Amino acid sequence: MAEISSGSAQYIYVCTRMRVRRSQLIPREDYLRMLNMSLPEITRFIEDTGYKAEIDELATAFSGIDLVEVALSWNLAKEYQNILNITPGNLMRFTASYLRRWDIQNVLTILRGKAQGTSAGKIREVLIPAGALDRVFLDRLLVEDSPDRIVEALKSTRLYPVLEREFPRAVETGSYARLENELYKGYYERLLAETKGEVKGGRVFRNYVQLEIDIRNIQNLFRLRSQRVTEDVRDMMIPGGSFTVDELQRLALIEGRDEFIDAVKKQVSLPSLLNTLEELRGVRPIREAETGLTRVQLEQMDRMSKRYPISITPILAYLEHKKYEVANLRALARGKEANLPSERIQDYLVM
Repeated sequence: MAEISSGSAQYIYVCTRMRVRRSQLIPREDYLRMLNMSLPEITRFIEDTGYKAEIDELATAFSGIDLVEVALSWNLAKEYQNILNITPGNLMRFTASYLRRWDIQNVLTILRGKAQGTSAGKIREVLIPAGALDRVFLDRLLVEDSPDRIVEALKSTRLYPVLEREFPRAVETGSYARLENELYKGYYERLLAETKGEVKGGRVFRNYVQLEIDIRNIQNLFRLRSQRVTEDVRDMMIPGGSFTVDELQRLALIEGRDEFIDAVKKQVSLPSLLNTLEELRGVRPIREAETGLTRVQLEQMDRMSKRYPISITPILAYLEHKKYEVANLRALARGKEANLPSERIQDYLVM
């Protein structure tokens, strides 16, 4: 039974629209076909799907990989904003909060790009202005002449307290990893805070956010193991999921991969997650582990959207599947531009 049960025709309309849009995304068989296409052929294929308006509009200013990159970014941002415009009540509030993750990604992309001397134009091509920081604000950040000035320009945003605390260390160490992790910890903390109390629809939203935190933490554990990180990892974990940070620390200290997977399996009950963890035994590339766990997240989101058809979950399911469609198309285009073999490109696709 749907947790949001007001009977609002607008709620029903929006959730139905999301399921229709989800069904129109590119299917697995088309990705497999594109693996055998050239970059111009992939561009024409994309133009024949939902990206025609952006391809046509940008074709006079861009070509090749740049055309694909910018068209994908524009399309994703426009689609997310369109969804916000038609979403009512708490559904809109939860969706807007969820999309604030793009503020973190965009700010980090700008900071890293500026630090590496990348031109403002190249940075702009991959920004997704889908959060609270719109394209006009992001363009103002891009004209700043140093990362320090960019941080100062963010004083009025909710990202600033973490940036003020962590940015000097990022500059000193040359790594933005801790800054990025702290920003996401704050993001998830705020998402969970929004679901507390008796807010309508909050329980379903909280369940999904906790699932996402769990998947992200398990992915981080696999990544840290691949990097042979052995120090205290509690600061690298995101609180609020079904694992405490102390439990995650104990898991991180387990040496053998099979023993690690057995220990994780003892603390989860989701069948698809248990099956994926079992498949990850033995020597596997970290990318394979991350992709497999992402598939678990998407599959569980689809199940939740069917169980709660008039709730935030059909919207979240579409947002995430659309995000990975764009990521897949970007991986295909970049792979073809770099003349990578199809088998290697396929490893980066979430299908």
